[in-house]
Amino acid sequence: MDGCMKAVNFYEPLVMKVEEHPIPRIADNEVLVRVKAVGICGSDVSYYYGHSPLDTPDGKGPLYLGHEASGVIAEVGAIPKRMGLFKEGDRVAINPVQQCNACPACMRGEFNVCSHSEVIGVSVNGCFAEYVKVKFTHAYRIPDEVSFESAALSEPLACATHGIFDLDIKLGQAVVVYGLGGIGLMMVQLAKASGAGKVIAVGVRDYGIEKALATGADHAINVRDKNSKYYSGDTAAKVREWNGGELAPRCIVPTSNIDALQDALRVTGPCSTICYFGLPSPEDRLKIDVLGAIQSERTIRFAWLAPLVWDNVFHAVASGQVDLSPIITNKFTLGQTEEGIKYMKESRDDKIKGLVLID
Repeated sequence: MDGCMKAVNFYEPLVMKVEEHPIPRIADNEVLVRVKAVGICGSDVSYYYGHSPLDTPDGKGPLYLGHEASGVIAEVGAIPKRMGLFKEGDRVAINPVQQCNACPACMRGEFNVCSHSEVIGVSVNGCFAEYVKVKFTHAYRIPDEVSFESAALSEPLACATHGIFDLDIKLGQAVVVYGLGGIGLMMVQLAKASGAGKVIAVGVRDYGIEKALATGADHAINVRDKNSKYYSGDTAAKVREWNGGELAPRCIVPTSNIDALQDALRVTGPCSTICYFGLPSPEDRLKIDVLGAIQSERTIRFAWLAPLVWDNVFHAVASGQVDLSPIITNKFTLGQTEEGIKYMKESRDDKIKGLVLID
């Protein structure tokens, strides 16, 4: 497709510019997507403020950020066209982690650890633009019941779903969720949809706690604010109170807070499973009573990215098992992308998830 588009180009920490660039030309194995909605991810914030390098050869820009996106097919490459997989106008969500499909990890279905992946918005140009090119294997048609705004959160929801699948919830079990940002609120709903009998939400702000209670949590604890009506300094005691005197059999930790990661070991009992999901600093370390963990036959798992879950994600949203609308608290235009990133980082307002809407 010929022509020009607007894009937000990230150059270096604290430097982004709205510019006009040629619409990307697609290869035979790609589709062109006219972007409709893009989530502002914590990683976008981290790149913008210089806390993390990009996955470009030198770790720097220029690059269009943005990897959580939905849109409409604007052009179809020769290969998917010949296969009849897409047509112009199809509504799609984008899987930004474009694995190679040829290495040993990919052959095992372990796409999340493929060492040859290209990541839209991280190693190649992303979705803070009017158009983005995507390998046809990583654009997924979305059900009519799923809005562009909800579809833009398919990628974080897919990551959350992978974590919940790793947790292996059995019917009726109590599940503790630490961290009540966007991912945590998704996990509250996913845990319920997966058969949890009780979901206990643990956070540090009443705003997130009340969002969790409104979206399916049965109980909640504020571990920081002593003035909160949800405050408790002993999460394990509260878990026992709400779970018939027993510690929790399942716990998932979608936060980087090392205290939360450590506390997960205290609120779970024998034969329990913990899934660690958040991204702590490289220096953080857990202290585990190894002998006690062996004798109580604990399972400790770690979840990364989103292999083999996308179909489940779309059905969960389309069926109403997961409602993403309460998680979307702020919306920005393409021209406000930099403002939106700053707001999500610096503002003290109550907020969960920001979207950039592109028309």
